[in-house]
Amino acid sequence: MAKLRTAIDSSFWDLNISSPQNIDGWAKAVPGDPFPLDASVGSRLFRHQQLSEQLSPRFGIIPSFAPSSVKEVGSFSLQSLLLNLTTNRWWLAATGQFRPRKMIVDLKNEISNATEFNLSTVKGVAKHFIDKSHYSYGLTSQFSFSPSTSALFALEGHGEKERRRKKVMFFHELPEHDLTVEAAWPQLFVDHKGRYWDVPESISVDLSSFVSDSGLRYRFGIHKNNGNPQAINSTDSDTPLSLLPGLCAKAAFTYDKIKYFWKNKEIEKEYKKLTPYDVRLKEPHAAVSGIIGSSFASWIWNGKNFSGIDSGEDQAVSKRRKRSRFNADLFGSVCYTFQQGRFMKRFGDLTRVDARLDISSASGLAKKILNGFKRSSADLNEQSSASPRLNLIFQQQVAGPVVFRADSRIAIESLTRKHGIYIEDFICSLNYSLEFLESGKIVAWYSPKRKEGMVELRLFEF
Repeated sequence: MAKLRTAIDSSFWDLNISSPQNIDGWAKAVPGDPFPLDASVGSRLFRHQQLSEQLSPRFGIIPSFAPSSVKEVGSFSLQSLLLNLTTNRWWLAATGQFRPRKMIVDLKNEISNATEFNLSTVKGVAKHFIDKSHYSYGLTSQFSFSPSTSALFALEGHGEKERRRKKVMFFHELPEHDLTVEAAWPQLFVDHKGRYWDVPESISVDLSSFVSDSGLRYRFGIHKNNGNPQAINSTDSDTPLSLLPGLCAKAAFTYDKIKYFWKNKEIEKEYKKLTPYDVRLKEPHAAVSGIIGSSFASWIWNGKNFSGIDSGEDQAVSKRRKRSRFNADLFGSVCYTFQQGRFMKRFGDLTRVDARLDISSASGLAKKILNGFKRSSADLNEQSSASPRLNLIFQQQVAGPVVFRADSRIAIESLTRKHGIYIEDFICSLNYSLEFLESGKIVAWYSPKRKEGMVELRLFEF
C-alpha cells in the first residue's frame, strides 16, 4: 500500500524528508502541513551506510543536485565515504562532498588568463584546489550502550557557510515502543511548498508504539523550538506556525485497515523458477486501505518571555498570538491500489497504481466547506492543510529490476478552478531493485518543484 503511516508521522517534528541540502541526506517535514509525497520520505539508512561498499559496491560515489546559497558553487555535487570505523558497539563515519562547478570555472579562468606557465600559475591553480567553498563534510558516530539503547552524535560543515550543524540523538527500544530523543543546532525543515527553514534550536522527545495486529498505533511527543526560524531559499514567505519558538506537547492515535478485492497468491508454472526483484511487489492484487486518527496538541510555552514582556511587534510575535494554546483535530487517508504482474520477468511484469485521498485537518475542511471553499482572511499557512489532497503514484517496470515511478499531489480545490488541475508537488524517479536484499533498491529521484535530486539506497521502504 502507499505509506499510510505518514498521516501520523507528519504531525510530529521528526519525519525525515529526502533532501540533498544536508550531508546526511534529509530535512524535517514541517508539522501541520499537508502529508508529504511517499517518494519524498527519507531513507532509514544513514548516509554513510548508503555509501558503504560493504552494503552495495555500486554506491562508491553518488551525485546530487541542490541549489546552493552561493550560486557560484553550482547545484551539482558528488558525495563519497571518506572514513568508516566499526567495532561491536561503536562506529565512526566521515562523509565528504565536492561541488566541481566553481573549481572548473576558476581553473579555466586561471589558465586562460596566464601569459605563461610558471610557478605563480601553479600556485594559482593549487589555490583553487584548496578553496573550502568547494567542499563539505559530515562526521557521524554512534555508540551502543546495549542492544536496545544507543546514542548518535553528528557534525556537519559546509565550506560556503560559516555555521556548522550539530545533532545529538538517543534511541531506546522498549517492549512494543520506540523512544527517540533528538536535538539539533540548527535543524533544517522543508514545507509543502519546497521552502527551507533553519530553526536555531530544535529538541524533540518522541514515544511511538509499534503497529499492533488490530491496526492501532499511537505516539506521544514533546518538542521545543528556540530562536526565530530563518528562510533559506525564500525571502517573502511567512514562517510556519509550528516552527516558531515554543514548547509543545502532542499525542496522536490512529487505526488502519485494509480490504482486498482480489489477491493472486498462486504461482503459475512460468513463475516457479523465478524470484521476484522485490518481495513486496510479488503479488498482483486490488485493495482499499485506510487510516483514521486524532491528534491533540498543547503549546505549554508559546515562545514569549516568561516575564510576560514581548520583545516587540515583529512578525514572529504577531504570529505567536494566532497560535492556539490547545488544538485537537482529526485526520485520515483512504487509498485504492491496483497491481498487475509479479515483478519477476524481464519485461512487462509490473504495473501499479495507487490513488490516495488525504485529509490533514478535518476541522479545517469543515470550516472551508462552511465558508463555501472561499479564501478567508486567516493566515494561509494555517489554511494549507484545510484542503484534501489527492496523491497519485504510478509505477511501471522498464526492464528487469528497473522501475519508473511518478508521484504527484493535487489539491482537490484546484479541480474546481477554470485554469485546470494544479499539481502541487511532483517527484519522478528510477528505482533499481537489489535482489540480494529482498526488498532494497537504489533510487534516483528528481523534484522539479524544489529543483533538487539525489541518489539514495532504501531498504524495506515501500
